[in-house]
Amino acid sequence: MIRAVQLAKRFGKIEALKNVTLEVNQGEVVGLIGPNGAGKTTTLRILAGLLRPDAGYAEVLGVRTTSPEFKKVKRWVAYLPEEVMPYDNLTGRAFIEFVHGLYGVDNVKEAAEISGLGPRIDDKIKTYSKGMRRRLVVASLLTVGAKALLLDEPTSGVDVIHAVEIRRLVREYAVSRKAAVVYSSHNMLEVESICDRVYFINNGVVVDSGVPRDLAAKYSAANLEEAFVRAISI
Repeated sequence: MIRAVQLAKRFGKIEALKNVTLEVNQGEVVGLIGPNGAGKTTTLRILAGLLRPDAGYAEVLGVRTTSPEFKKVKRWVAYLPEEVMPYDNLTGRAFIEFVHGLYGVDNVKEAAEISGLGPRIDDKIKTYSKGMRRRLVVASLLTVGAKALLLDEPTSGVDVIHAVEIRRLVREYAVSRKAAVVYSSHNMLEVESICDRVYFINNGVVVDSGVPRDLAAKYSAANLEEAFVRAISI
């Protein structure tokens, strides 16, 4: 459902991606993990149709992201950027209504419940903490009915309890909706707990990929974080 083939992208002298290839199947949560500046966000922006690759191509829901036809499937694609700033003067509920209006759905009650904001859902967003804002945006996107979810650091700034809940919801969403999810994070222990498969990316290159426990075994590592460090040291 989501595929990238030999993606390359350059920003001036910086080679952000070098022949990145990945695939996400129906019902899967696939992790794209690596340090800051590894190429994770650039990959997601290409998959979302916001950037054109210099070489290679990306397909989401069977349509190339650079094709005019991609506009027809965007209704079924939800992209969560790492940095997103909801409108300060809207209430949380009004923001959900705005996002749902873009997708032509009305699941405000469900999104409000998922956000865990309780009565604060009717307060203005400018009174929210960073974690509350993140929960609001994630809840909004998890209720638009997308078949492809592109999540960039979805638990950034979120407290431990709500981060665990977000991971549970994303996992359940992929299975119940038969959706394809790309879960990008530099928190490898988090990714290990939610992803079916992962791609190690460093300096714009996919270093290795596989099932988390298999990668840990391959590098004789106690966890995915240790496996990543050993993979990029070879």
